Amino acid sequence: MKILVIGSGGREHAICQSLAKDPITTEIHCAPGNPGIASLATLHQINTEDGEAVAQLAKTIGIDLVVIGPEVPLIAGVADVLRQHHIPVFGPNKAAAQLEGSKAFAKEVMRAACVATADARVCTTPQEAAAALDLFGPPYVVKDDGLAAGKGVVVTIDRAEALAHAAACARVVIEEFLDGPEVSLFGISDGATVIPMDPAQDYKRVRDNDEGPNTGGMGAYSPLPWAPADIKEEVRRTVLQPMIDEMAKRGTPFAGLLYAGLALTSKGIKIIEFNARFGDPETQVLLPRLTTPLATLLLDAATGNLAGKQIEFSSDAAVTVVIAAEGYPEHVITGAQITLPSENSLSKSSATIFHAGTEEVDGRLVGAKGRLLTITGVGANLEEARKIAYATTSQITIAGAHFRTDIASLKQESMKPAAKDERMNP
Repeated sequence: MKILVIGSGGREHAICQSLAKDPITTEIHCAPGNPGIASLATLHQINTEDGEAVAQLAKTIGIDLVVIGPEVPLIAGVADVLRQHHIPVFGPNKAAAQLEGSKAFAKEVMRAACVATADARVCTTPQEAAAALDLFGPPYVVKDDGLAAGKGVVVTIDRAEALAHAAACARVVIEEFLDGPEVSLFGISDGATVIPMDPAQDYKRVRDNDEGPNTGGMGAYSPLPWAPADIKEEVRRTVLQPMIDEMAKRGTPFAGLLYAGLALTSKGIKIIEFNARFGDPETQVLLPRLTTPLATLLLDAATGNLAGKQIEFSSDAAVTVVIAAEGYPEHVITGAQITLPSENSLSKSSATIFHAGTEEVDGRLVGAKGRLLTITGVGANLEEARKIAYATTSQITIAGAHFRTDIASLKQESMKPAAKDERMNP
């Protein structure tokens, strides 16, 4: 089977690696891809937000399945165009992708589906925002209604900061703060059936101890030994299936990956947000543990054949660490040269380096975006996986780059953060 993956980040690198392990995969193509993906797939430079361009490429190559990684092509309706051309695609149509494209829309659907979430107000003026902040009180949670690359949320006890963020957005959702640990749980759906994957936890703040501004994600780990044993089934029953059923009822079935950001509150599971695609960096810890063939799974989802299927994971643990460019997330400095461990060194460990924001310039690997690499370690338990991930991270040289040193060391409040590590800031 020939597969075309849309995207260029660490998530797409992990997807391509997992697709390559499925025996039914004969060729992998990626648009636009990155230097790491180039070792697994043939790269193509096209406008990935242009559905007709993607469809034409798929027809020219003879693609059997298109997998859309990022949210922007989904919001742009690329999946709709592919379906019009009768090309199997893993990813929701434009209307269904609004579960990520608009937080206000997602709240509306959750209310209709009776899915528990934070009480919220949609605000378009400073006066409305001020009233909502006073209603809910601190900590204040202010979310840009539209796409913001994972950086559109401010959680603060500073009312002035909350008001400033609201003023910088055309439309915001202000909601009550949810207590309890956050969990990411993905569901694969064909528009009717939805199957949950293992839970993961990611780290949004840029610095250790959950300090600094929000980012697209600085690391993740899976599984979660402290999570309720029945969390997958409970989320499927009370969150994922009701949302899939409600979207189908509206005539806009959701076929693809529904990402549920959960808070395990003192009053039960509540939804923080939904995304319409594989999360990054959670994908980089989930797919290395996946034992179900990915290409077969995604094809079943794209063709309405998930009923009766299951998703299986190994008992291993995985930890991923994101290395970010100097200045990320506020003022990213690109162009720094990247020196990676030798292939011989990597082959002796259970670590994988997924390229995210890298490019080749004059034969040199350099940074091109904010998040540069995600390094995933896989081991028999979280401690072993963590040691593998950080041992490999320590062998990478990028001037000015930075990473969190406490990924998977803060499982619960009783866990202490790891010692600071300044190797990425020579």
